[in-house]
Amino acid sequence: MKPVRVLTIAGSDSGGGAGIQADLKTITVLGGFGMSVVTALTAQNTLGVHGIHEVPPEFVAAQFDAVATDIGVDAAKTGMLTSAEIIRVVAGKIRQYGIEKLVVDPVMVAKGGMALIHEEAKRTLIAELIPLAFVLTPNISEAEVLSGIRIATISDMREAARIIRDLGAGYVVVKGGHLRGDPVDLLYDGREFREFVSPRIATSDTHGTGCTYSAAIATGLAFGRDVAGAVAEAKRYITEAVRHAWRLGGGHGPTNHLAPLFAAGSGEAMVLPGVKGGNGGGEKILREVK
Repeated sequence: MKPVRVLTIAGSDSGGGAGIQADLKTITVLGGFGMSVVTALTAQNTLGVHGIHEVPPEFVAAQFDAVATDIGVDAAKTGMLTSAEIIRVVAGKIRQYGIEKLVVDPVMVAKGGMALIHEEAKRTLIAELIPLAFVLTPNISEAEVLSGIRIATISDMREAARIIRDLGAGYVVVKGGHLRGDPVDLLYDGREFREFVSPRIATSDTHGTGCTYSAAIATGLAFGRDVAGAVAEAKRYITEAVRHAWRLGGGHGPTNHLAPLFAAGSGEAMVLPGVKGGNGGGEKILREVK
């Protein structure tokens, strides 16, 4: 059986909880074959990012060519892209190889507050990469930057989604985990909104949730799911990964990417949300909005 091929274009997290490490774990657990284009190396742990070393743009291009010309790509996602030059290279390769199922996670700031992207890179991301995005997945902070408005309510999220979609993305998923109450993610396709709701889990071990979520959406798209179905399954996956998060390190610990494989402590196999035939319980978290 030939697996779906999912490419992550992102930075490396030496702590293993975010970046390409989180992406490859997610893609594998959900039944895909993960590949990577490393854009930066980070010295990172649960306490924060202690250093960033950018990969030369020409080597980013070489990695992309090596994967795309031999193995092929069914879907891709981007994460941390630290410079305008790297963003231009990535955007050029996406166009060159005709990758349509692209999930863009506009990583801008680390949980500890450290900026992960420069001002020129933000402008280039907006001008060159976002218009190529099939699905764009900003969190509240990123949506505020991209929309230019302050977000404090679901209504604000809707307005931000409208503004952001005008930047050229096909679908926008504004992630509401930073607001109070149960986390509500808002999907906007230019015509209607859909809300994806999950219970709030009391934990600080949420390192890598954005990376994991976007990788799960990309994997669902690679399997041929529509965007709402891919988002619903990704929402269920990240909720369980947070619910059964590992207690590691002294700061924001990593999520548990193996949560769908085994119920915590029981050893009982669970349904893989990304494997053909499993609905992932998405209907329980999808709420239609007129």
